[in-house]
Amino acid sequence: MISANIDYLNFSPTNATLGGLLIGIAVSLFFFTTNRNAGVSGILSDLILSKSARIQNFLFILGLVLAPLVYTAIMADPVKYVITPSFSLIVLGGFLVGFGTKLSNGCTSGHGVCGISRFSIRSILATCIFLASGILTVTLMDWFVDA
Repeated sequence: MISANIDYLNFSPTNATLGGLLIGIAVSLFFFTTNRNAGVSGILSDLILSKSARIQNFLFILGLVLAPLVYTAIMADPVKYVITPSFSLIVLGGFLVGFGTKLSNGCTSGHGVCGISRFSIRSILATCIFLASGILTVTLMDWFVDA
């Protein structure tokens, strides 16, 4: 079953704005210190396949893994998300995401955060396709899984 227990009634524009600012600051710091875009799929691919900037790439991915763990540890009542208990669905989703990032030459963080901020037409188009595909996937999953 796919469910995300998001508290829409207590949505806070302040928290959303602060989160967006933190992402913007992190992406800017990464760019100015490494002269590279903070595209997660590219960083992960470079970590696995390339010998250059291995420490930078490892630290970046480690931060992505540790940040939610630290958040969960310090929050009194963190929001719990249940996406799916299906291992095969997770593997299929990972494969499709990997295929999509190779096909579009980047991921949502590379195109959606870094590319759009540079007014890249290719990134704007890719992000629109990412969003449309996500909306379509969630809609289809709701129809077929809950039926």
